[in-house]
Amino acid sequence: MPIRVKLKPQPVREGSPFSARYDAVELPYIGPDDSFRLVVKKLSQYFTDAVELPSTFEQLRTTSAGDCLRLLVNHLTDTCANPAIVNALLALKWHYALDRDNQGLGEARSNACEIVAWRFLTRHSEREAVTFCLYEIPDRKKTKAQQQQQLANDPEAGERAPLLPRVLATFDGSSPSAPVGSSSKKIQLLSSLSRLTNLSFDDDDDDDEEDDPTAAFEGLNALEIAAVANAKRFLSQHVVQKIISGIWNGDIVFWDTMAVNSSKHPHFYNPTTSDPYSRLRVPKYLKCWEVLFFGVFLCLYYSVLIVRDETRLTGPEIALFFWIAAFFYDELSEWADAGAIFYATDIWNLFDMIMILIGIIFAVLRIIGILQPETRCNDLAFDVLALEALFMIPRICSILSLSPYWGTLIPCLKEMGKDFIKFMVLIIIVYLGFLTTFSLVGRDSFSLSKMTGILTKIFYGSSYVGFEVMDQIDPIFGPPLMVIFITLSSFLLMGSLTGMLSNSFSRVVTHAKEEYLYVYSVYVLEASTSNRLTHFYPPFNLLSLVLFRPWRYIFPRYHKYRAGRIWLLKVTHAPIVAVIKFYEWLKYKGDDDDEFRGFKGPKEPKGRRRRSDIGPGAVTGRPALSSPRRSGAARLLPTSRMRGEDDVDAPSSVEVQVMELQQKIDQLTAVVLAMRESQIVNDENETAADGNNVGSL
Repeated sequence: MPIRVKLKPQPVREGSPFSARYDAVELPYIGPDDSFRLVVKKLSQYFTDAVELPSTFEQLRTTSAGDCLRLLVNHLTDTCANPAIVNALLALKWHYALDRDNQGLGEARSNACEIVAWRFLTRHSEREAVTFCLYEIPDRKKTKAQQQQQLANDPEAGERAPLLPRVLATFDGSSPSAPVGSSSKKIQLLSSLSRLTNLSFDDDDDDDEEDDPTAAFEGLNALEIAAVANAKRFLSQHVVQKIISGIWNGDIVFWDTMAVNSSKHPHFYNPTTSDPYSRLRVPKYLKCWEVLFFGVFLCLYYSVLIVRDETRLTGPEIALFFWIAAFFYDELSEWADAGAIFYATDIWNLFDMIMILIGIIFAVLRIIGILQPETRCNDLAFDVLALEALFMIPRICSILSLSPYWGTLIPCLKEMGKDFIKFMVLIIIVYLGFLTTFSLVGRDSFSLSKMTGILTKIFYGSSYVGFEVMDQIDPIFGPPLMVIFITLSSFLLMGSLTGMLSNSFSRVVTHAKEEYLYVYSVYVLEASTSNRLTHFYPPFNLLSLVLFRPWRYIFPRYHKYRAGRIWLLKVTHAPIVAVIKFYEWLKYKGDDDDEFRGFKGPKEPKGRRRRSDIGPGAVTGRPALSSPRRSGAARLLPTSRMRGEDDVDAPSSVEVQVMELQQKIDQLTAVVLAMRESQIVNDENETAADGNNVGSL
């Protein structure tokens, strides 16, 4: 039975949009075996009833408007063991954020879902948080046996786009559950949103409904859904970032074997049981190889430009062509894996596309210059290649963006660039007006091109040029118009631009850490949660393309296809794996037996409260993250939970200490108040006793 609570009226601040009200709200009971759709439906009903007024994120987090969220968190902590609970909360966050019918109320409910999601995680041990965050929503229409049979028939069936394929596919109308090119039924994003909205009012509990709006999230874990929903505050939480850091360092992996029948499942890495070639999917090592790849790219680039042989193709130039081809194919694979939307979230991918475009233009011009010897075509080809350094050198240094300091500056510069482009529209309008006037007034002395150069020099600070030519433009109109233009460009417009960019930087830097952690999280998820078992580092990906890709189209169900890719991967990447294992041996020497390295929490279940203590339907177990060593024996169960509210965005160690100190102060205050009340009661009893004695006398 659902639990009904009554929210008591709380005092509100003067001017607050909230009023004291009584509202009976049913706390949802989430069963351990409830489907994802049913969990979403129950939570949606609660948020619809509990959050009825528009409110900001801070109001929900700190004022009485968030009392309903605290009650829900406490209730879910005590009664809920459904592994899809965090997935459902973040899916609803995405749903309410896209509710354009009532943006104010939708934003409030969206923020409420995000707050409940991270507070729920903070009430559990770190290993339990890993389990909740990495739980993938299963496909209800396919049993495990059916999925294995499909994999046996089509070894490449599981190697599709890894990050958010189903949700992102709905933007272009493709089926979220089918590969590219499938003619199966398409799921539209907006129609899914409207059907998800109707879940709150739908009394039909049939989870086998064919037109299921929650099907777009099947196969995604909570972190991927958070990336879809732009839940940047959730991703910036300490407990979530520790999980992402674990994925980055390879402490948490999704592949542990390299075999034809391998399947993706999250687990803690155990070096004694995992295939060493699975370490090729660790994001940290992928980034290191990327830096090495660009380093070799830069060496070939300098070799070609320094030699500059226009009569023939040199060895370094041929190697450069192969490097550009491998780079291009690798970027296409990343685009297909991540999807266009998430591929564009990384600003460095824009540099990659420009570098590839420059490389293709260079190759075309160079081939034309060789086949039809033309000095100008060859010169133009090398001049175009010289532009590559503008993007290649910053791209090599992009590894600095993974550090908190440099990574925080990138979102600030990105937003300042957007504001600058918007402000330049106003400057261009003013500039064109003065250019037209000066060109017409001084047409006898200056041509349009020369007047354009003069005004451009003035705009960039050479004000003296304007004072020198203002009499030559026109003796009457020239001086006053030029003074006005110089004043506007040098003081008003440039001063306004400087002040706007300063305000923009101050505004963005407040949330720059969240932006940085969001981009960092998306990169880690893109690099680690791919459904591709075999990922070839460039330029080895060209071998896979040449040797195996044609067979995929000739024999689409060829059962040796995946086995051949695995064999080629092991042959070509053996030296890389040897270096990785040697590095890990040096780093984790003597600590290899700890597969839960860095994650706190009990490894074995130690009991919970009785069902009668926590309400009907309570369970006695939690979902466990699979472990290659214990094989399900290590159940991630808490022995204790934090009882304080997590009211900070991303608590640091200092903030945690402050919270603990605040809890102790609250406890001490409660003790003092209790002692004071006890003293008042004793005084009243003594006074009453004295009165009785006087009366008896």
